[in-house]
Amino acid sequence: MLADARLDVNLSADKQTIVSLRHIWRFDEVSSSMMLVDLDQNGDLTLDEAELTEASKIMMESLAEFNYFQIVTADGKDVVMNPPSEIKAVWEDNLLYVMLETTPKEPFRLAGKIDLGVYDPTFYVAIDFAEDDKMVVAGLPDTCARQVIRPDADEALAQNQATLDQAFKDDSPNTDMSKIFATKLELTCQASG
Repeated sequence: MLADARLDVNLSADKQTIVSLRHIWRFDEVSSSMMLVDLDQNGDLTLDEAELTEASKIMMESLAEFNYFQIVTADGKDVVMNPPSEIKAVWEDNLLYVMLETTPKEPFRLAGKIDLGVYDPTFYVAIDFAEDDKMVVAGLPDTCARQVIRPDADEALAQNQATLDQAFKDDSPNTDMSKIFATKLELTCQASG
C-alpha cells in the first residue's frame, strides 16, 4: 500500500516547545481501492460514515502497536507521544485520507537534534513525502535549522548489512530496522533562553 503524507509540527506560541504532530496520509488509487474492498460492508462502492467510523476504530487499535507509525527522537532518545484522541478516516474523490494528531507526554523543548518521521515498521504501507515542503514547521525560529533526510536504500542496506539478517528474523519491537529507510525531518536547534 502507498500513501502520500504530510506532517505538520505545531509549536507553542512562544516557539519554545513542540505541542503536537499532525499527520495526513492520502492513499493512492490502488491502495484506496483495496481498502474499499475490505471496508465497504454494504457494497455501494463508497465508504459511508458508518464504514469510515469502523475504519477509524480499526486503525486506532492496530496503529497503537506501532506508535502510530511515528519516529520522534530528541538527541537520539525516543520521545514518548500520547495516543491521538481520534483517527479520522475520510473518503473523498475515491481516495482514502487518514488524519491524526499526537502530543508529547512531557514538555518537548525545541532544542538539540530532533528527528520526526513516519514509517510502517511492517513494510505493509509505504508512507512517502513527495516533496520536502510536505514536512512543515510553521514559525520555526531562527535558532533552528531544518533538513529533510531521505535515506538512500542501497546505502542504508550497506551500512546495516551486518545486522539486517538477524533483524529481519527477529520479530521483537526492539529490532525495527525499517526506520533506516524512513524519510525524516531533522531539526537542529540551539536553546533560546
